[in-house]
Amino acid sequence: MDGEAQRPKQPAGRGVLTIPNAISALRIALIPVFVWLILDPDTATAGLVLFGFVVATDWVDGTIARRTGQVTELGKVLDPVADRLSIAAGIIALTVAGLFPVWAAIAIIARDVIVLIAGAYVLSRYRVRLDVRWIGKIATFSLMIAVPSLAWAALDLPLAPAATVIGWTTFSVGIVEYYLAAWAYANDARSAMRAA
Repeated sequence: MDGEAQRPKQPAGRGVLTIPNAISALRIALIPVFVWLILDPDTATAGLVLFGFVVATDWVDGTIARRTGQVTELGKVLDPVADRLSIAAGIIALTVAGLFPVWAAIAIIARDVIVLIAGAYVLSRYRVRLDVRWIGKIATFSLMIAVPSLAWAALDLPLAPAATVIGWTTFSVGIVEYYLAAWAYANDARSAMRAA
């Protein structure tokens, strides 16, 4: 997963039933709902709005966890899993529905798969979790604006021309940041392996 090879700055508890974990679980539970809505042409707009809501609230669970002292080991896994799953599921559904370009979807998902495999390898082999880098957060935020904006334009909804400009601008910036972040995480992984 996205991040630096460091020990967490904030100690994590072993709790499971916390508000942030419940929010992350709810976001995961909503994934099949927005996918089903997007794939039906009659409800595609509602699905897009729900998808936008799920990805737009990706910061909520983490922020609540830190501010209430409810950071848990489960939450540190559940939060990024909810982010990655919701983004991947939404992009795939929008691409299948013809609302997002195939090449752009591949560019995003291929990078996620590479980082996920590398992060899982470092965690399993060296017992080091890669913490989130700011460039990764900014890149994800940019793409979370880009994907729904381009789909909004593809549905020819109100302000579609503006959505097209916003979508391609944020995508161009976000995809570059996304791969720069992947390069940074690769360096973190190498450092972790050398230290181990």
